Amino acid sequence: MIRTLIVEDDPIAAAAHASYVGRVRGFEVVGSAGSGAEALRLLDSRTVELVLLDVHLPDTSGLEVLRRMRAAGHTTDVIMVTRARDLAVVQAAISFGATQYLVKPFTFSAVRTKLEGFLEYRSRLGAGPMVAQEDVDGLFHTLRAPAPAGGLPKGVSRESLDAVARRLAAAGDTGLTAAEVAEGLGASRVTARRYLEYLAEAGLAERHSRYGSTGRPQVEYRWRAAGVPGGRAAPGGAVP
Repeated sequence: MIRTLIVEDDPIAAAAHASYVGRVRGFEVVGSAGSGAEALRLLDSRTVELVLLDVHLPDTSGLEVLRRMRAAGHTTDVIMVTRARDLAVVQAAISFGATQYLVKPFTFSAVRTKLEGFLEYRSRLGAGPMVAQEDVDGLFHTLRAPAPAGGLPKGVSRESLDAVARRLAAAGDTGLTAAEVAEGLGASRVTARRYLEYLAEAGLAERHSRYGSTGRPQVEYRWRAAGVPGGRAAPGGAVP
């Protein structure tokens, strides 16, 4: 079993990540940390083979945690988890020795693909010495197996998701229905609802009932600021 540590300051997101990891055969969650300092303490006190490490933490950045891990001699493999799409962040994560990278919001399918690739990677490492170039190439390929674009399901594009998220975040506590989002974006109500439901399932939006004077209540969606590190809107109002 791959002993996995979850490092995420938002309790709901941390629980979701732990649930995803626990559903993949060969992995078990052995701890959860809500800050960089707590993560480093746990790494010093127990055996951990993989860390799902969020970039945005309340006391420091995940990149700094990764740097301190390596400086302290921890060779534990790390999958960086973030909303940031800044190439500089990705480059820094790679230079500090991150094994893989997950961009929020992601589905269970995206997590499973990453973890299964990691499991194959670990299996190949223990299979014996690398004797040829193709052996080494095959080892690294297991960590870079293709996944659905951005971890998004079929029918959900990154550009449209960002647009819906910005619209919802701008509304604040007011909340918007699928029809209102569709009108503001020039999309169909069905399309708007698909993206709103995706955000809700990802824990980035909340569903509420809106009661009018007559008829059945409508479902409205509100941006869940607590789902974003530090309780802020996502950088640039977008969902990376």
